[in-house]
Amino acid sequence: MAVRAFITGLAGLSISADERAFLREAQPWGLILFKRNVSTPEQVTDFAKSFRDSVGWEAPVFVDQEGGRVQRLGPPHWPAYPAGQRYGEIYDREPTAGTAAARLAGHLIAADLRSLGIDADCLPVADVPLASSDPVIGDRAYGRDPGKVAAIARAIAEGLQAGGVLPVLKHLPGHGRATVDSHHKLPVVDTDRATLEAIDFAAFRALADLPLGMTAHVVFSDIDPVAPATTSVTIVRQVIRGFIGFQGLLMSDDISMNALSGTLAERTRAALVAGCDVVLHCNGDLAQMVAVAGEAPELVGESARRADAALELRVAPDEFDTQAARKIFAQMMSDDPVALQRKTVS
Repeated sequence: MAVRAFITGLAGLSISADERAFLREAQPWGLILFKRNVSTPEQVTDFAKSFRDSVGWEAPVFVDQEGGRVQRLGPPHWPAYPAGQRYGEIYDREPTAGTAAARLAGHLIAADLRSLGIDADCLPVADVPLASSDPVIGDRAYGRDPGKVAAIARAIAEGLQAGGVLPVLKHLPGHGRATVDSHHKLPVVDTDRATLEAIDFAAFRALADLPLGMTAHVVFSDIDPVAPATTSVTIVRQVIRGFIGFQGLLMSDDISMNALSGTLAERTRAALVAGCDVVLHCNGDLAQMVAVAGEAPELVGESARRADAALELRVAPDEFDTQAARKIFAQMMSDDPVALQRKTVS
């Protein structure tokens, strides 16, 4: 059966009979997990396997595992990781130590996820916030300098890939200037295009080779005064694919967020017409899932090529002493001067 151009969420800790039937029929390209889907390592492993059994192939399983406020898997079964800002603080004292800490964090997160059957993480975050921005990004950001943000984001992506997990770059082309939370309202950024290109878009431009990316539900009025990036043909073509040069698979942010208007079907069509390769729907509401699936076409052409290219990067993780790495990471986070000088883990 043909795979379709959307990623779905599910409702609970196990997959219901109705959800199984939906997955078999609708054939989403992937699954995204949330805290409502997470209990124990054994449960998550079984959940991922059950999803793949339902769709009949090794479809990718995603999660938002950044650290800090955005961490779907946490204690007591998984470690707590710091918010992205922490790597920026270390970077400010010693850039090499900051990127080493970020890379190690990515590798450790990947070790947690890969063992469960999760093979894609919605990380790194390359948004560049301002002091006046809404705190929805806040301490998730690595800093306010695009070069610094790109360096740390690159390190985290490398760590994830070394651990056999695909990174998802977010939120293209930049959520940092938003003054409202796009989960609740549509942000409108009135900054001129030249400034956006020099700061906000620049961080993403340095990461354009990453295999997967997620859009921002943000209007950039100097470029497209009406449509947010997710549903803007102009933003996707001229900025994300054009100025930034991102050529990986582009997924929307959650299509059910309140920043977007219209029915779920209308939102799905608009995102795909704008140039998103796949649509992301997260909340696990089966009726909404059916509406999204009804508008998601078979994944073909250039979108299918990008999807295949990303999945080809799902390779076996590098050899890695996780126990030793966790000790070094803890020392790094506690500002141990010796640990901060270490660049690799043997």
